[in-house]
Amino acid sequence: MVRAFTDAFNRDDLDAVMAYFTPDALYETYDGKQCRGLAQVREAFAAQFRGDFGRIRFLTEDMVVDAPAGKVVLRWRCQHEVSARRGPRQLMYRLMYGQHFGWYGMDVLHWEAGRLREKRTYAQAGLPLVRRGRP
Repeated sequence: MVRAFTDAFNRDDLDAVMAYFTPDALYETYDGKQCRGLAQVREAFAAQFRGDFGRIRFLTEDMVVDAPAGKVVLRWRCQHEVSARRGPRQLMYRLMYGQHFGWYGMDVLHWEAGRLREKRTYAQAGLPLVRRGRP
């Protein structure tokens, strides 16, 4: 199921990706934004599937599955190819990183009855995500 979910991302098939989510799903982006429900989750993925960041492919590097609990931890490399589409963002990426670059991240996935209830994404970064205030 997880591999099919990742394959849908790599085919640029937003409808197939969305079919995995429960109606009240939570998607937490790598920068901490929480998107609840199908409309917000779809909107969060819109730029990626439009190609705003170039052609993106997720290459699975490691996966840990706790089937009885419905939890998966997925470590991946997000590979970008920015030569396919022209635009200001792609030009900036090409100047900074070249036509091909990637970064590493991880998803914590919570499945329920074959559907994705929660997807939390974390990314390796030069600086950690810092939030003000107490927990």
